[in-house]
Amino acid sequence: MHSSPAVTGTPARLLRLEGAAVAALSVAIYATSDAPWWLFAACLLLPDVAMIGYLGGPGPGARLYNAAHTYLGPVLLAAIGLWSQIDLALALAYIWGTHIGIDRTAGYGLKYPQGFRATHLAQSDAPPVKALPRA
Repeated sequence: MHSSPAVTGTPARLLRLEGAAVAALSVAIYATSDAPWWLFAACLLLPDVAMIGYLGGPGPGARLYNAAHTYLGPVLLAAIGLWSQIDLALALAYIWGTHIGIDRTAGYGLKYPQGFRATHLAQSDAPPVKALPRA
């Protein structure tokens, strides 16, 4: 398997701590909102639906997964929510930020196209995910 760069040592620990801080802050802000906790529970794992991209192979899978697992999405959604005063958008942004923060804390990083386990926070020698055969 072609090796992709991964952060190691102290920088990796700092990135995981950063993820924990984002998750904690996101939960704390969510707790101050009027949004229901059932919404939090129902939506917390929604960004992982992006893993369906791996059905098309590791390249498309990595692109879709990364789009759903970068902080840019929840920040943009929060900005839209603040600007338009849409509380649901804010609540979803906090939930989304929490998900990404938890993932980073656990060591799940942004993906490289070499395979699902090749991330910016870790590497694996597992074979890459293969695309489904085309009909």
